[in-house]
Amino acid sequence: MSEFLDLNTSEMFWEIVNKNINIGLLPSETINFKESNGRILAQDLFSPIDLPPFSRSTVDGFAVKAEDTFGASESMPIYLNVKGEVFMGQETKIMVEAGEAVKIPTGGMLPEGSNAVVMIEYVDYVGEKMIEINRSVGVGENVIYKGEDIPKRKVILNKYHKIRPQDVGALAGLGIIDVEVYKKPKVAVIATGDELVSPENVLGVGEIRDINSYTIGTTLEEVGAEIRYVGIIPDKFDFLRESIKNNLDCDLILISGGSSVGVKDMTVEVLNSLGEPGVLSQGITIKPGKPTIFAMVEGKPILGLPGHPSSSFIITQVIVKPLVEKIMGIKEKRIKCNIKAKLSRNLDSDKGREEYVPVRLIESAERNYIAEPLVGESAMISTFVYADGYIIIEANKEGLNKEETVDVYLY
Repeated sequence: MSEFLDLNTSEMFWEIVNKNINIGLLPSETINFKESNGRILAQDLFSPIDLPPFSRSTVDGFAVKAEDTFGASESMPIYLNVKGEVFMGQETKIMVEAGEAVKIPTGGMLPEGSNAVVMIEYVDYVGEKMIEINRSVGVGENVIYKGEDIPKRKVILNKYHKIRPQDVGALAGLGIIDVEVYKKPKVAVIATGDELVSPENVLGVGEIRDINSYTIGTTLEEVGAEIRYVGIIPDKFDFLRESIKNNLDCDLILISGGSSVGVKDMTVEVLNSLGEPGVLSQGITIKPGKPTIFAMVEGKPILGLPGHPSSSFIITQVIVKPLVEKIMGIKEKRIKCNIKAKLSRNLDSDKGREEYVPVRLIESAERNYIAEPLVGESAMISTFVYADGYIIIEANKEGLNKEETVDVYLY
């Protein structure tokens, strides 16, 4: 296999991906709303009811006509007759007239004729059936009206939306029990390397345990994928080819190792042997992660990832996660969680390659953050274990200066 002579930039890589993978092609299924967190909606969701279904108080107090309280103050209180009381979870048929008030709890149904609630803190009893109010309220104050939160027939969540815990709460409040979502994408993770053994094995001379399968798999499980851990495949053409063929029922195949230049690195040849179009991108201008491969076989995307743990981890974060989200049908742009920090020292970089550097965050005496680069060989996983996130050195830069403000993208 030849060296990577025509490396693609990140932009060029995604152009190739977008030409070959369509969004939202997974079949859908109907599930209970309690199991929907993290799933992708397969249809727009409309509110079947008004929420709240009745006008209600947001405080403990007295339901009143707001205009009856205008001008009220501690020195000039307003006096109103108490007509009755609203009870939680019960319908009220009390009609509030001018000069009247009705006691009401938080969440209680607003009586007809009232348009505001005075908080209990601003009310004193001056008799069994009379109160004095020492603060005025405006129309609608301390009240949430019927349908004000979510009106009936409103689109509350759009197709391709990734459901979050707060969305599950909204579904519960609206009584939406059955939710149509796309099925989880199935991702096969294949580890290659004659030196690799399972984490359960006792190490022999020259052996190392498989790290990448589990950093890749657990990362993608957080995104919402269903992971098939294929296991370790020897560095042999026929073994790798057979393993790929056996997993083409998955929506994505990831091959850890076998993508860089070397005697045993035959991944490109294997992929091309499985049919057109085969390998579409071989190498990307990212550090670490240069030897990343993208291929299509029988309509299924396949990625060849670097074998070094840190390279594999970065490519999983910046390439594989967005690719899985695309397969899942997520159209909403993923907002990276980042904070500002000052760099603790100078950093050199290879111009022409987008570099990802793990950093540890340290809080300064001024309660600002300092980003301490954790630089190590790409074969090391410890730099990412101790890191809080990473910074990006753009391809057109030769490095960053000490105390330069940087964006730290948190894991």
